[in-house]
Amino acid sequence: MGTCLENLTQSEEEHIFRSRYSAVPVPENVTLPEFVLHNAELYGGKVAFVEAVTGKRITYSEVVRDTKRFSKALRFLGLTKGNVVLVVLPNIAEYAIIALGIMAAGGVFSGANPMAHASEIKKQAEAADAKYIITNDPTYEKVKGLRLPIIVVADEAIEDTMNWKKLLEAADGAGDKLINETVQQNDLCAMPFSSGTTGMSKGVMLTHQNLVANLCSTLFGVAPEMVGQVTTLGLIPFFHIYGITGICCAALRNKGKVVVMGRFELRTFLNALITHEVMFAPIVPPIILNLVKNPIVDEFDLSKLKLQAIMTAAAPLAPEILTAFENKFPGVVVQEAYGLTEHSCITLTHVLKDFGNAKRSSVGFILPNLEVKFIDPETGRSLPRNTPGELCVRSQCVMKGYYKNEEETAQTIGKNGWLHTGDIGFIDDDDNVFIVDRIKELIKYKGFQVAPAELEAILLSHPSVEDAAVVPLPNEEAGEIPGASVVISPGAIESEEDIIKYVASNVANYKKVRVLHFVKAIPKSPSGKIMRRLIKEKMLENMTPSQTSAASYSHCIC
Repeated sequence: MGTCLENLTQSEEEHIFRSRYSAVPVPENVTLPEFVLHNAELYGGKVAFVEAVTGKRITYSEVVRDTKRFSKALRFLGLTKGNVVLVVLPNIAEYAIIALGIMAAGGVFSGANPMAHASEIKKQAEAADAKYIITNDPTYEKVKGLRLPIIVVADEAIEDTMNWKKLLEAADGAGDKLINETVQQNDLCAMPFSSGTTGMSKGVMLTHQNLVANLCSTLFGVAPEMVGQVTTLGLIPFFHIYGITGICCAALRNKGKVVVMGRFELRTFLNALITHEVMFAPIVPPIILNLVKNPIVDEFDLSKLKLQAIMTAAAPLAPEILTAFENKFPGVVVQEAYGLTEHSCITLTHVLKDFGNAKRSSVGFILPNLEVKFIDPETGRSLPRNTPGELCVRSQCVMKGYYKNEEETAQTIGKNGWLHTGDIGFIDDDDNVFIVDRIKELIKYKGFQVAPAELEAILLSHPSVEDAAVVPLPNEEAGEIPGASVVISPGAIESEEDIIKYVASNVANYKKVRVLHFVKAIPKSPSGKIMRRLIKEKMLENMTPSQTSAASYSHCIC
């Protein structure tokens, strides 16, 4: 993809679109922890994080104190600059402290899904060359066999591990010990894992500058009088770039409060919104669907809500669901957004103060400091307004690359710095950007990325499977579900349900194949490429209405 850009003419280069807003300054020589905790001492007694279920609270003074303590503890344990620390935790009040402490020590934070299968966590630990693991009591069994030093966030000590609280206490009594080199803004600070535009999950190398620049672009529209005033829902998983950057770091920078939830349960969710007077709730379309259709919502007095806006990203929002939500929750702004891990988080959104210019189904305006263009995927030629093409973005937020994967990096980032998103979209005459399709083959299940290649590899590992293809199938609640067409060996005794269970035993819940059909052959092009569109059409013809309805699947997003 990237090599096509080298042949652009000067006239084609003119099809570069920039923000309707003025550029915003990005501070130099500032690390992410320094940036988000700037002036935190002025808000020392204010609650930064509160757990919706347990009521546990952490103030800003405690965030600052424990970030420093944990950073010091890690350095004394031997963490050196560039070491990756794998964090396998659900959303808890201490999560941001742990991530920022790793970064402040010169380490690289890599969040992993605690609901993932043990084999998946192992793959991420090995792919990231992790040196330490941080987890909790319920997840310890999944990581204890990795033969890495383990820090456990728990009240009681676990044999052969280090206890989080005791490490912090030990740091109080230890002298100062600096890392060999001062942490620089261009050093790596995070390595979330993403499937990118295609294929298997890869480590995304993000620097302090990447994340600071993204926060500068996304927070420019926050009114000064709102600093210290906003309560944000922290339900999106913090191991996800959306959760750690868009929620935790953004809230800390603006000195707001985050109401932390570890999983989605509708009654708990609504009670948290009302009890904690949540004003801003970043969520995903399946939750919006629940709020619109689930009768449980009617048990609550919605007049008590203080909710002013929700932000929906990670998956498309159906127009009819948006309309139904607006009718049920009048006055609550629905702020759609678009972003990707490789661009440090949010890339496009509508600023609340300029929301009157937002168009329905648009994912937003170009944020300050960003350049965007839309190219013909075949020729690389840049395209004018109102012409769909692959969305490419260039800014300080673009990742450094994929860890130890130069080939995928070169395919994703052009030599002139353009990040290829794999999504097809266009910009209209009023600067609204629309996403209409995507080149990439990723399946978006409730906002989580599922790589068909990964599921196909697992299917093909079954002794009775001769060939397999996985495609996205539409589902009212989940957005998309993984569906598989499988060629079974002659004489095999396994049923379709048996193969579904086999895959489920090897992956996290959100990656499970939900629909599986036995077929005689997998259609492929002369070059051997799977013809996924034909497979999808055939599977849709054979699906029952219940397989595409919301009632068929769990309402938990985690």
